[in-house]
Amino acid sequence: MILTRLDEDKAQDIVMIDLKDKSSVADIMIVASGRSHRHVGALADHLLRDLKDAGQGKARVEGLPHCDWVLIDAGDVIIHLFRPEVRSFYNIEKIWSVEVPSRHLAAN
Repeated sequence: MILTRLDEDKAQDIVMIDLKDKSSVADIMIVASGRSHRHVGALADHLLRDLKDAGQGKARVEGLPHCDWVLIDAGDVIIHLFRPEVRSFYNIEKIWSVEVPSRHLAAN
C-alpha cells in the first residue's frame, strides 16, 4: 500500500531496504524523494491518511513543519521522505545497504 501510494503521488527514486537481519527497529525501510517542500509534505500527508485508514493510525511522524526530511515510523515499516538535495547529503541508503566486507586473516 505504501509503495503504491508513493508511486501514484509521483515520488521519485523509491527504494525499499530489507532490515530484517540488520536492525530490530523495523523490518523494512522505504526511502523516496519529493520535488519540493510542498511535494514532500503532500506525500507524507497522503501516507499518513492511508495508514490511518488501514488501521495504522498510531504512526509517528517527524519533520513535517519544514518538509526537508520527513520520517514516518509505522512500526514494522519506516519511511523517509526527502527533498533531493537533503537525500543526497545524508545518503542513508548507503548506511543500510552496504555489505560489510569480510576480513581475511593472513597466515603467518
